[in-house]
Amino acid sequence: MSVLMEFAVFPTDKGESVSAYVARVIHIIKQSGHPYQLTAMGTIVETETMAEATELLNRAYAVLADDCHRVYATAKFDVRSGPMGRLQTKVRAVEEKLGW
Repeated sequence: MSVLMEFAVFPTDKGESVSAYVARVIHIIKQSGHPYQLTAMGTIVETETMAEATELLNRAYAVLADDCHRVYATAKFDVRSGPMGRLQTKVRAVEEKLGW
């Protein structure tokens, strides 16, 4: 199974720039060992199960909870039976059709 989760978690009470807080979340993702891709609007992570994806989302919130009084979170999931690796293959399939 492959679970792609695109999500964003950040505080809304820390001013205009929250990159230091996003860096905390990315550190948690990197430590998890799951493949991920940081984007300008969120992060995409691939896990083998929905439980792993939601646990990562919970850990991302937890790393902000102690000193952030208001945290915004959004998440989208694409769950599919079959092999892992869709984080790269989905993009590659489109690029091939574009002739890249």
